[in-house]
Amino acid sequence: MPRIPPAARKGLLTLHLVTSLGWLGTDLVLLTLGIAVQRGGDPALLYPVGALVGTVLFAPLSILVWLVGVASALLTPWGLLRYRWVLVKLVLTTVMVGLVLFLLTPNLRHAGALGAALPARDRADLVIAPAVSTSLMIIATVLSTYKPWGRQRAARPATVSNARRSTSTAP
Repeated sequence: MPRIPPAARKGLLTLHLVTSLGWLGTDLVLLTLGIAVQRGGDPALLYPVGALVGTVLFAPLSILVWLVGVASALLTPWGLLRYRWVLVKLVLTTVMVGLVLFLLTPNLRHAGALGAALPARDRADLVIAPAVSTSLMIIATVLSTYKPWGRQRAARPATVSNARRSTSTAP
């Protein structure tokens, strides 16, 4: 896999941090808007704002974070599958991007269109989803900071003696 020079690697890391922080910040805005409605805020005002934030910022940032993260993994010594913490972050981010694009963003648009007519059970989802997402982003940040679990074990190549045994016992 090609490696990039240190200056480019720092630039890629900076881009990853900026987009990730933007994603986290946008998620916290959505959580705040959802809580504000639960505490008596005007859903006719707050839900359209949430729909705009989700559509214009949250969804594009989620894709950008994923793309920059994959590029960072592939173009730096960390690799995409070399370390367990990178793999866990990839899985977490992929799941979150899918949930943002296919569940949360449509729900935000729906809430923005209905405003105060949105049923109470759907209102709770607009608090729970950003709360879970924020928690997962914090977990991803902890993984990046502490880098637990070390390297993945490399697959053992078949030895000549193992290959001979398997062919000699064949019928």
